[in-house]
Amino acid sequence: MRKIIFLFLTLISLKVSAQEINIIPQPAYQQTEVGKKPFVIDSKTQIVVIDSTLAPTADFLNNYLQKYFNLKLNITKVTPNKNFIALISNTRISEFEDAYNLIASDRNITITGTSAAGVFYGIQSVIQLLPADLNNKLTVPSITIIDHPRFAYRGMHLDVSRHFFGVDFVKQYIDYLALHKMNYFHWHLTDDHGWRIEIKKYPKLTEIGAWRNGSIIGLWPGKGNENIKYQVLPNEIRITPKDAVIKTDGIRHGGFYTQEQIKEVVDYAAKRYITIIPEIEMPAHSMALLAAYPELGTEPNKKYTVAETWGMMNKYNNVLQASDTTFKFLENVLTEVMDLFPSPYIHIGGDEASKVWWKQSAVSQQIMKAKGLKNESELQSYFIRRMEKFVNSRGKTIIGWNEILQGGLAPNAVVMSWQGEKGGIEAAKQNHKAIMTPENKFYFNHGQFVKEDSLTASTPSLLADVYNYEPVPAELSARQAEYIWGAQGCLWSEYITNPAKVQYQLFPRLDALSEILWSPKEKRNYPDFRKRLMTQFKRYDLMGITYSKRYLE
Repeated sequence: MRKIIFLFLTLISLKVSAQEINIIPQPAYQQTEVGKKPFVIDSKTQIVVIDSTLAPTADFLNNYLQKYFNLKLNITKVTPNKNFIALISNTRISEFEDAYNLIASDRNITITGTSAAGVFYGIQSVIQLLPADLNNKLTVPSITIIDHPRFAYRGMHLDVSRHFFGVDFVKQYIDYLALHKMNYFHWHLTDDHGWRIEIKKYPKLTEIGAWRNGSIIGLWPGKGNENIKYQVLPNEIRITPKDAVIKTDGIRHGGFYTQEQIKEVVDYAAKRYITIIPEIEMPAHSMALLAAYPELGTEPNKKYTVAETWGMMNKYNNVLQASDTTFKFLENVLTEVMDLFPSPYIHIGGDEASKVWWKQSAVSQQIMKAKGLKNESELQSYFIRRMEKFVNSRGKTIIGWNEILQGGLAPNAVVMSWQGEKGGIEAAKQNHKAIMTPENKFYFNHGQFVKEDSLTASTPSLLADVYNYEPVPAELSARQAEYIWGAQGCLWSEYITNPAKVQYQLFPRLDALSEILWSPKEKRNYPDFRKRLMTQFKRYDLMGITYSKRYLE
């Protein structure tokens, strides 16, 4: 009988131990020490940091413990006998970049990383090993974790043009990415609906371009605009009725980041080992720019306005003239941008440029003739190549949406494939890095259920579909597959007006994305992921994050 009771208790112990380990993204290897006492974090626990480059990671852990558990630990260079968390840098522990080993016993926790970033990722796992509520002791189970990322590029995007989000929330957003071991933040700073970054040489970009006088109500085309029809034809844009006036809410919306605020956010992200890639849209999606500087458009005498409606904006003239004046203007803008962002990558957009406006422009046609360009697609390629040459001269690389393939890909460009996988496949076959962000899977502004309870874009992007996506297309050879740099989720803000809605759209699809990009492919298991999400939701409750309670049903 005693043997039966012992066996039962052992099984219960195994079950509890297994339930405690719910890390997202799933580590490459983990092994719990069943029956061993956990490590208890209390007021006497110390964080040991001998290498000063790891100080930001120690501070991050301390700030988390203080914010959510009202506990601040001492940080020291002296290793005590027990009750400490040691952060160690050692390039020899793994062949992988940004890898870490985590060993927890009842006496201490050691996190050893091949880089400072690796140690930071180990801390994120420690955080996810802690209780997800305030009613339990701060314990970490006895465990060994050996872990590393699958992809070098693990990105998430935020559009602040359609709706502006302040510095405090952008920092919060960066913390969400850090918790999930993401390492790139794509900051979409300019578009038709608002220019969000201060450029000192051109103050009208924010004086005029950062503000719009209204937004449509509801889904595009908006309440009261249902009878307005748009036809984007090869040689003209036909709008009926011709005197159509878009009805909006009439509420002035806008905002922008000063250069000092940009520096503050960049520094904040760097301490979390996240590189910020700024996006400055060109040659299309430029209505906010043209509202401020109309002389740069193909209709310089037109009164451009900051866009107040969503949908495809190529039905309006939002393209820049491919003139020397425009290029000089953009070079000056990008000079200030590149001075603010240490990122080796600058995103220059390149998407959805309607060729109609260049076809209708006599100046554009003269430029094409002078440059020996056969068509408007080649004009777009000329535009992108011209800007790439300048960006390269500053030691940086451009990223563009997959439309930059049109007319010939710029020599060193990275392609972000959003219109399915085709652009990424084509780029990889041309030996160019590609980032996969297919709209039907990774646009988190789309609904996460078939029937949503709030406004969302287009067809749904279900959690299971996100999780089961494989970033490396099967048709690529092993050599070509090496050019799939990683993948990225995108959050466009047409129908996202506040931080709670951002959270609602982001979680838990960010969890699924992070596991795709971090964990070994063979470790992916959707039912197990859903089980681990239950603990993650408790952590989101602790952090005050809004998410759909339908996942708990």
